[in-house]
Amino acid sequence: MNSAAAPGSAVVLLSGGLDSATVLAIARSEGLACYALSVDYGQRHSAELAAARQLARALGAREHRIMRVDLAGIGGSALTDNHIAVPEQPTSGIPVTYVPARNTIMLSLALAWAEVLDAGSLFIGVNALDYSGYPDCRPQFIDAFAAVAAVATRAAMEGRPCRVRAPLVRWTKARIIQAGTALGVDYSQTVSCYQADEAGRACGRCDACRLRRAGFEVAGVADPTRYRS
Repeated sequence: MNSAAAPGSAVVLLSGGLDSATVLAIARSEGLACYALSVDYGQRHSAELAAARQLARALGAREHRIMRVDLAGIGGSALTDNHIAVPEQPTSGIPVTYVPARNTIMLSLALAWAEVLDAGSLFIGVNALDYSGYPDCRPQFIDAFAAVAAVATRAAMEGRPCRVRAPLVRWTKARIIQAGTALGVDYSQTVSCYQADEAGRACGRCDACRLRRAGFEVAGVADPTRYRS
């Protein structure tokens, strides 16, 4: 049984990466009581979930839950199928690290928990500027899901719709890092790499690592990422 959420509460999707950590810090800076939700979907490594646990504590989440969904059973992505290699060079088009319908599923889980908590907001850290081209990280997708959320729940029908917020969607990675640094995010606790080892050390070669490293360089902030070599 959930305890009732405090007024001005939010569910925040927390992957353990740089963007979601920044979003949690933003939500907390607005005075919201934050309920962090991470999803164990069969991803290659558990290091990001360990990072999410640490970040939820450090950034003052009221509660942190990890839910399991078997997206590895669906397959079709290098992040859920060890037989598909993670690209270590830039590729054209949508890369094989795209996980089919991942953000749709995660937002649906977060919306369900938000309804139980009577939370007024749902935060997700998607970004459509310095990103890998995933279709479910675009403003169009967020707007479409927000329209679904406005009609999909009992809370919405009773006049208490949950607002879907993606504050980073049009931000550069450098701006995200600068904002998070100002809010006290310890980025050494975050894991962004697609193929991090169990200790959370990054490969330094995948798309996520390249975007992260470039973001710190442009932001003028020292990169605290732990690399394997």
